[in-house]
Amino acid sequence: MLCAAVLLITPWIGSTPVTWRNVVAGVSPDREIFLIARLPRILFGAIAGGALAVAGVLFQAILRNSLATPFTLGVSTGSSFGAVVAIWLGFGTVVLGIPFVSLAAFVGAFLTILLVFFIARTGKALPTFTLLLAGVTLNFVFGALIMFIHFAANFTQGYMMTRWTMGSVDTADMNAVMRTAPFVIACLIALIWISPQLNPLAGGEEWATSRGVNVGRLKKSSYFIGSILTGAITAFTGPIGFVDLIVPHAIRLAAGPDHRILIPASFFLGSAFLVLCDTAARTIFAPTEIPVGVITALIGGPFFIVLLRRKRSELW
Repeated sequence: MLCAAVLLITPWIGSTPVTWRNVVAGVSPDREIFLIARLPRILFGAIAGGALAVAGVLFQAILRNSLATPFTLGVSTGSSFGAVVAIWLGFGTVVLGIPFVSLAAFVGAFLTILLVFFIARTGKALPTFTLLLAGVTLNFVFGALIMFIHFAANFTQGYMMTRWTMGSVDTADMNAVMRTAPFVIACLIALIWISPQLNPLAGGEEWATSRGVNVGRLKKSSYFIGSILTGAITAFTGPIGFVDLIVPHAIRLAAGPDHRILIPASFFLGSAFLVLCDTAARTIFAPTEIPVGVITALIGGPFFIVLLRRKRSELW
């Protein structure tokens, strides 16, 4: 209900007022502002926020670590590295309607997924501790490479890199929505289907195995689904932090740790949260816009601290 209310209200909020009557009647510029500038951006923000929140749930579940996020395993940093390399080399072309920078970002994320997986894999097992260490290590490596490219780039390239790594949904259009929505919805349905198996995993791998869960297959499928979800979204938005951390915890504090509820509820709350943050980003200092990644950190950080102070013993 919150997500639906946010999606219905936020398209009418902005620096330029629009009216329902003018939009329905096709009066310019209200119709163009609503259908071209605001609606695609809000829809894509909803998809991105929901996908990032669900990815956070998955990584926290398979790693059994309350601070695990796509940033922890290096997926977001690998995506940023791919985009920064594309900007540095001057690849500003469009391939099949998709900016080359976005393609490079997705390739960077996908290669990071594979690299972390093959480093961490031991035989047929995927040890949680090794997976976490491999992700954190690659996170630092890619971070250092990004800083080196920043140092080697010229002023214009450096500005573009910095702007991209702040995270934003301001370039979204209906093509981006149509490309990502079916993929994200399909992943969400698959995760809801396997969500009952994630509950025994919270008690440990041995406990889950004794309850009939194929832990190896569950961890691998969850890892790849969460990583590819993150890579597909980050390729268009850049790294947007805190959504994948605070939204799952907020749901846990409100409704408990049952993944059958946690996954769909995190999707809808993540959608509403990112859309509200993006609305604030484009209206607070209008007509100047703030990168939404800045807003998510400024709002999400204090909110998360308040949740921890009030319900510290109920987090898990």
